[in-house]
Amino acid sequence: MYHNMTEQSFIIDISDLRAFHGANGSHLELIKSYFPKLKLVFRGDTVKAMGNPEEIQRFSDALEIITSYYEKYHKLDQDILREILNAGAGKSKRMLEQEKDILLYNTNGAPIKARTPGQIKIVELEKKNDLLLTFGPAGTGKTYTAIALAVRALKEKRIKRIILSRPAVEAGENLGFLPGDLKEKLDPYLQPLYDALLDMIPYKRLEKMLEDQTIQIAPLAFMRGRTLSNSYAILDEAQNASVKQLKMFLTRMGENAKFIVTGDITQTDLPPNRAPGLPFALSILKDIEGIGIIRLGQQDIIRHTLVNKIVEAYEKEEDKKSKS
Repeated sequence: MYHNMTEQSFIIDISDLRAFHGANGSHLELIKSYFPKLKLVFRGDTVKAMGNPEEIQRFSDALEIITSYYEKYHKLDQDILREILNAGAGKSKRMLEQEKDILLYNTNGAPIKARTPGQIKIVELEKKNDLLLTFGPAGTGKTYTAIALAVRALKEKRIKRIILSRPAVEAGENLGFLPGDLKEKLDPYLQPLYDALLDMIPYKRLEKMLEDQTIQIAPLAFMRGRTLSNSYAILDEAQNASVKQLKMFLTRMGENAKFIVTGDITQTDLPPNRAPGLPFALSILKDIEGIGIIRLGQQDIIRHTLVNKIVEAYEKEEDKKSKS
């Protein structure tokens, strides 16, 4: 039956192989039943397909859609598999393109989408620009939206890695007096970035991505001398970067790169003798094509309802001081 056949191997690029295999290999048996003309041999994260080249291509298309579906929705059952396998490649791809306002699904299967006017603008301008400068008060979802866009780009294989960075300003604490090595000292400062990623990527998958440096999280100083190509780079808390530091980060951009800078220009932990780089960058880069600038406001705050009132109270007090 398999004479004069073509043989091809595929990597099953999925974060949870057990979900792909199904209980006692039930998903594999179902997939095999849809390709009776092929000999399919599954070994761990590899599958070898032997048979007619057209059938192998049909299997390859189905495999890509099955894995993409799981990475987007974090679920896979027999009904979903049958729907994908019965639909054919074209219709199955359209299934994945539905609800285009959804960026991706979190690890609990809930949709992640832009929820406020400012967040929607971030998503819209990201399509048209390779660099975004995004600023606004705490709780507006600047960082979370940026990381969701980066994770989506990685899942869609538009880029090869994600780089997340923050300026390691000591913010009232001297890192030298904190216990542990450099990583242990910096991890608490970088924790908000880990938290966002853990909401979007299963723990074991994220652990592997950090280990193989598909995702890198590092202080801003570690960016010096690098060229970031095929990458999605995000600089968070950019109000704590000096003019020189922010220029250094922005000039790391290589081919096929997307950069997002986020910050709150009303708060900075820099000493008085160091000018913050974000307001300066906003003033000199605002008219350059390919750079999008987004200002988020109180209407974009999505944390506890009290956060909005707190921000408003501080803004009123600052207005009083500036007028007096």
